[in-house]
Amino acid sequence: MNNFHAPVLLKEVTEFLKIKKQEKYIDATLGGGGHAQAILNLGGIVLGIDVDQDALDYVRKNQESRIKNKELTLAKGNFRDIEEIAHLNSFEKVSGILFDLGISSHQIDTPERGFSFLKEGPLDMRMDKDLGVTAETLVNVLTKGELYDLFNKLGQEHRAFAISGNIVRARRVKAVQTTSELARIIEQAYGIRGDASDFTKNVVNKRVFQALRMAVNTELENIEQALPKAIYLLKGKARIVVISFHSLEDGIVKRTFKDFEKKNMGKIITEKPVSVTKEELKKNSRAASAKLRVFEKN
Repeated sequence: MNNFHAPVLLKEVTEFLKIKKQEKYIDATLGGGGHAQAILNLGGIVLGIDVDQDALDYVRKNQESRIKNKELTLAKGNFRDIEEIAHLNSFEKVSGILFDLGISSHQIDTPERGFSFLKEGPLDMRMDKDLGVTAETLVNVLTKGELYDLFNKLGQEHRAFAISGNIVRARRVKAVQTTSELARIIEQAYGIRGDASDFTKNVVNKRVFQALRMAVNTELENIEQALPKAIYLLKGKARIVVISFHSLEDGIVKRTFKDFEKKNMGKIITEKPVSVTKEELKKNSRAASAKLRVFEKN
């Protein structure tokens, strides 16, 4: 199922989840279904959740028999509502839950989704197309100070002040509506010319685009809300596995797991996060920043 998205740390995920036949598992971020398929192949029963209808449609098309046989259940929704979604689908007590917080390759590679600065498209960035706020909304409505805070905090962008000023000046002439328009504004703040390499453009654009994506989809708030709900869905000795791609996300996971441990809810399995191997990195360069953490419930 890698045409849609290459699953990251696949071997590690299945090993840490300790898949048992006919036991129930939740893939809270279904994507292209690669992790879910691995769990199914080992005999698990899976509830796959995703806010992106494209992902659900893709998996439904490729896993018709398993859906028909009740091995795989699909649900559209945000994982921050994992408790409600699980109850509605009779997954109240499960043997493992996976959160893969990364953006899918399909989302990056589809220009009209607006996630990539290397592809001309609308400034959208919504994982859930039903959301009202897009990246274009934020870029054209937020004040200079609000844009600075967004790029500085979520993007950890050291030229946030210059970029915010450039955006405000540009939108006085015309609303910033496309990925390439925003990329040019960012590159101007760095003094980058239009004929720069894709590598250079990636270096200067990724933090602002990432910050906007995280804000549009309330990604940090979602994981903060989801983990405390997820722990109560687990059976004893069952595990939560989280793959993050951003230091702020990883920080939330780390602090939440420590809080669970202090409350005697279980134990942290990974004292340090697990990273991808060199072999996996050669096959999937987008996995470079992935960090995996695991918590086991008492």
